[in-house]
Amino acid sequence: MTSEPPIRGLRVAITGGTSGLGLALVSRYRATGAAVALVARTEANVAKVAAETGAHGIVGDIGRKTDIHRIALQITGNLGGLDVLINNASSLGPVPLVLLADIECEELETALAVNLVGPFRLTRALLGALATSGREGRGAVVVNITSDAAVNAYETWGAYGASKAALAHMTAIWDAEMAGAGVRFLAIDPGDMDTPLHAAAIPDADPVTLKRPADSAAEIVSAVTDVLRQATPRPVAGAA
Repeated sequence: MTSEPPIRGLRVAITGGTSGLGLALVSRYRATGAAVALVARTEANVAKVAAETGAHGIVGDIGRKTDIHRIALQITGNLGGLDVLINNASSLGPVPLVLLADIECEELETALAVNLVGPFRLTRALLGALATSGREGRGAVVVNITSDAAVNAYETWGAYGASKAALAHMTAIWDAEMAGAGVRFLAIDPGDMDTPLHAAAIPDADPVTLKRPADSAAEIVSAVTDVLRQATPRPVAGAA
């Protein structure tokens, strides 16, 4: 690859792309000239953001198994391949937040479905497209958005924290396993941001004390760009 990755030619998919960090990422990548596919559940919001940004809008629920392959096909069909996948869509679990002892099993399952199993399924469905980019020397990156709740035991954040902890470790395993194919995996904690998700979790938080989603998006785009600059396929351990 050249020292400056072809940002204008990047093909990027972002889940949870109609609000908060996801919307900021869509806007940031579109501003660089990247081709972007955004995924979210609400048709009206998807249509609005797609019209405003020029991104390809895809309506789907990452937490539903039956939506995954349709979403993956629309991503690769609209973009003609894939270089960057950002698994940003997240669920807090029950809102208002409650102690683990008060969480219903179904509420924990929902958090795991959106925050862990959904990213796994979508990544797996798109792995062929990502590996193709890796083999072509373009480089490929999967970003999984995590949280400090994955490493700190915050009361009432049990469902969210446990799912994000598992996501972070799964990211590290994916990275070790896919290094030889030129596909890198990053787990990134964007910090406490002024987003609808944070407001739902902590309604009385002062927005002035929180990061702007646009600032976190800029940091994530920079981290992905740094990886793409260094991206070269490496031999798989044990391969002849």
